[in-house]
Amino acid sequence: MESKASHSCKRPYDLGKRLEQMDRTKAAVLAAARRQLETGGVRDFSMESLAKAARVTRQTIHNLFGTRTALLEALFDQIALDAGMDRMREVMTADDPRSMLDGFARVFSDFWVKNRLLLKRIHGIAAIDPEFGQAVQARNQRRFGAATRVIERTAELSEAANSTEKSERIAALVALTSFEFFDALAESSGSAEAAREQLPELIRRALAFRGT
Repeated sequence: MESKASHSCKRPYDLGKRLEQMDRTKAAVLAAARRQLETGGVRDFSMESLAKAARVTRQTIHNLFGTRTALLEALFDQIALDAGMDRMREVMTADDPRSMLDGFARVFSDFWVKNRLLLKRIHGIAAIDPEFGQAVQARNQRRFGAATRVIERTAELSEAANSTEKSERIAALVALTSFEFFDALAESSGSAEAAREQLPELIRRALAFRGT
């Protein structure tokens, strides 16, 4: 018979193996979800189709994510990380308010550039699918919170002395860093890369900053 000590060593090892397998399965499901969004859209985006594409059962997907909304949140997190959205942590701790503002614009414009076609599809689906709409709105609320912090830090430069002026600048920053605005700017300027270069200066002008 195995000793109690050997059992205690085996259980953590087995748990680690299960967690590793779970991570691999989750990654496979998220990869399948992204492929379906890129190719098939909302008609093919279901628990059943994802299970088939990822070669797992629907119950496995339910165990990993719980709901379709939670799966979308995880997928959007993965898309954001793949596009470098984690750079926002550094931006939000910048000492210079102007650098924070420019960094905020560049992180989002880089994200829009890298995922422009996919995000077009996601925003289109969000207009007709409540769960997609909810997930997109949650992202917009996060951006609103980050924009609020940026404006509070830049208040002394923009001379936004009262709450009304700050609220107007927050609204402007949220609008100018939205995917909808970036996509329209890319169309009018001829390319997403051109829009990426223009956006920081457009934001500085809108918030009454002069170029550095």
